[in-house]
Amino acid sequence: MATLTTLTRKDLEKLQAEHPEYRMELVDGSITIMSPSGYQSDEVVAEVVRVLGNWTRPRKLGRVTASSAGFELPNSDVRAPDVSFVLAERMKISPLSFAELAPDLMVEVKSPSDTLKSLRDKIQNFLSQGTKVGILINPEKHRVEIYRQGVEVVVLGDGDILSIPDVLPGFDVAVSDLWSPEF
Repeated sequence: MATLTTLTRKDLEKLQAEHPEYRMELVDGSITIMSPSGYQSDEVVAEVVRVLGNWTRPRKLGRVTASSAGFELPNSDVRAPDVSFVLAERMKISPLSFAELAPDLMVEVKSPSDTLKSLRDKIQNFLSQGTKVGILINPEKHRVEIYRQGVEVVVLGDGDILSIPDVLPGFDVAVSDLWSPEF
């Protein structure tokens, strides 16, 4: 009779140390290797990190990270959103390893290798673990979806303003400013 072993955070840390060239997540006791994103989607991630960081840092509101920062969620999954934000009062000092909490805000940016279903499922997983707002950005369609637990999804496009008043009162950015520039 075969026995299935559920992997843990320690197993993930060991594998990550042995294979630093790979990004990995621990989901339901299994380790998933994340594929590199496309150039355009990573450029959108960089812009979201820049805009959020430039707005939150001078106000000392919290911490913004990109996809290499992992979160050990209450259900023991270790996940890494493309962009995350944690309020300052919840994380006064950055941990050396994974943050042991759900971020207040997480963002996923669709790359060519992603499916919308997998990204929406990941956002729902974060919301079920305590994240207040999850955002899905689809650069190909110029579409932004904003998710909150128990609330209908809000869909934005070019011409709309992205604001997150329940996490970052006063922050807003034009959706059209998130996309890769054309020179």
